[in-house]
Amino acid sequence: MDRVAEATLASGEDAPPLPPPAPREMPIQDLRSFDRSKRAVKPRFDWSVLLARLSLFGGTLALTAWMTHEMYLVLSVGQLVAIEMVMLGLFVINICWISFGAVSTLLGLLSTPGPRPAAKAPLRHRIALLLPVYNEDTASFVGTACATLRALAEQGEGETFDLFVLSDTNKDEVWLAEEAMIAEARRDPVIARHLFYRHRLRNRERKVGNLSDWVERWGGAYEYFVVFDADSLMDAATIIELAHRIEADDEAGLIQTVPRLINGRTVLARAQQFAARVYGPLLARGLGVWFGNAGNYWGHNAIIRTEAFASAAGLPILPGRKPFGGMVMSHDFVEAAMMRRAGWSIVMADDLGGSYEQAPPNLMELVARDRRWCQGNLQHLALINTAGFHPLSRLHLAMGVMSYLASPLWFLFLLTGMLLALHANLVPPNYFPEGWSLFPTWPQIDARRAMMLFGLCMLVLFLPKLLGLVAFLGERAARGLRIRAVVGFFVENIVSALIAPVMMLAQTRSVVEILTGADSGWRAQARDAERIPWRVLWSFHHRHMFVGVVLAVLAGLISWSLLAWMSPALTGMIIAIPLAGFVSSGVVGGWLRRRAKLLVTPEEEHPPAISVAAEAIAEEMRERCAPPATIAALLADKAALERHLAWLDAPTARRPGEADATLAAGWLRLSDGAEPDALTPGERYAVLASEPIMRRLIARNVAF
Repeated sequence: MDRVAEATLASGEDAPPLPPPAPREMPIQDLRSFDRSKRAVKPRFDWSVLLARLSLFGGTLALTAWMTHEMYLVLSVGQLVAIEMVMLGLFVINICWISFGAVSTLLGLLSTPGPRPAAKAPLRHRIALLLPVYNEDTASFVGTACATLRALAEQGEGETFDLFVLSDTNKDEVWLAEEAMIAEARRDPVIARHLFYRHRLRNRERKVGNLSDWVERWGGAYEYFVVFDADSLMDAATIIELAHRIEADDEAGLIQTVPRLINGRTVLARAQQFAARVYGPLLARGLGVWFGNAGNYWGHNAIIRTEAFASAAGLPILPGRKPFGGMVMSHDFVEAAMMRRAGWSIVMADDLGGSYEQAPPNLMELVARDRRWCQGNLQHLALINTAGFHPLSRLHLAMGVMSYLASPLWFLFLLTGMLLALHANLVPPNYFPEGWSLFPTWPQIDARRAMMLFGLCMLVLFLPKLLGLVAFLGERAARGLRIRAVVGFFVENIVSALIAPVMMLAQTRSVVEILTGADSGWRAQARDAERIPWRVLWSFHHRHMFVGVVLAVLAGLISWSLLAWMSPALTGMIIAIPLAGFVSSGVVGGWLRRRAKLLVTPEEEHPPAISVAAEAIAEEMRERCAPPATIAALLADKAALERHLAWLDAPTARRPGEADATLAAGWLRLSDGAEPDALTPGERYAVLASEPIMRRLIARNVAF
């Protein structure tokens, strides 16, 4: 029996907060050179995947070429002027991007995945479940942890899995709540043997450092690990199936599930959840067809072979200034690429359900999340040429970049259209472009061809959604929802069409800020639906409204037909403030769910058991557990104080003699007689993280 297994035989409150160390090396990888002869695995070749990739790229190029030719014929009423050439170039990039998605979805529709035999043999290796958190709602993730461990025990695999809560929290009140609720959860002997808690006192390198710290300290005891996000859930059967699949495939380094969105309450969250459920499965199947064994990693709800991750995915600090230098932000794409470089397969389990997460509840949170992702994805421009990367890994990085560059390119396309219309109004046409002739050339746009091209563009744009809806209507899970799903399809598209221009402006601003060196920082996400005051909405969205009004006025001055052409994009900008209030409303979202019965998914009609259990445990935690919210309250609670001191993570603590200006300032104020709770948030955290200072506070408290 290994040391971790022995540690988990303790029961109840006597179980240690962490298992014994089981270190594993995780060397930093060289991005500039790679020796292919040192690959850990030689991946298999699959002709069917090659055929799918050729179909994808060939279909995309053919569709792009045809539509580009049609656009050229629309524009070339005479000689192409410079502004028309710019517009044609922007059209090529944009239409290639949407054609790629349409052809990929078609591949998903045409594919016929075969049934997988159910695995019944017991799992052979120990597996860790990793739950990284950062200033999150404590009751929610503790509910997830407890519900997951209990569900695995009910499936007969409880002794195979341990769950680590890996906290990088830096708010003192949240940290104290984590300790209290984890301790409360561990009163259950079944939970205590398998629930561990580690709080890093210094959260260096964000999530990358959080996971690498676990690998280097306990990764040697676990053959595989499953990564959760703070708001994600997975059915026990799904986790066990992932474990069986990776055990059965010696080449698999990572298997990624396709999470479905659940528990959305606002209009925006429900629209995203509906779209992900109705269109998502077919989109994912299409990706899986051409991904083959060179797939991607989305950062959570995936199982990873510890050896593959530790030996191949150690990320260096990138040289240079931000946005391209510094620590790797969107690390998941890069980690997948590095494991694939070493020969390990990166597989997407698009056929596997039981994987869930939540959507941002409002536009402000959606923009904030996109701002972080945008910074990480643009950084991939500096990583695409990394030595040894598989061509598809480079494509994944490029697609991540394009997903954010698409917004400024769309915005430039709109502006170019305005300039082209202005040019047509101000510059007299050239009736003799080829020199003097008896017969002039009449520059007149082919209106019929232009309308046909517009309709074709709309078809390509909406094809993934239309095909996804058709596929969803054929599912057994859609019984009783089919008519409402069709109506919901139109509702979701209206909501998406209105918010798309706002997101275009927000992402364009993000790209500009990032390329000029601005950092997004790192803050916890707001995952719950709360009413946003109108003054906050005004402060956040008034620029979007202003841009929409200015563009509408300019378009109207140029020509009414131009204003009509731009109106679908301008409408969302002009009404950005009331639109943001509407889509962020939990009241309207609730009405859509209960009264109108629109944007309803099968998971709402029949909530996943793991979600119900996690919510019930979270609510029980909130009612039963009253953690100390301040340092003063902690000093007055002997049990909580002893637990806090015992759970301080020595390996990540400040070293003796190491300078800490925040801690020094806090201790100076305490020495001058200040109460602990009068310190700044940073000072309070530094004091809580310092065992010597805490013991001095205890001594001072006893003296008084």
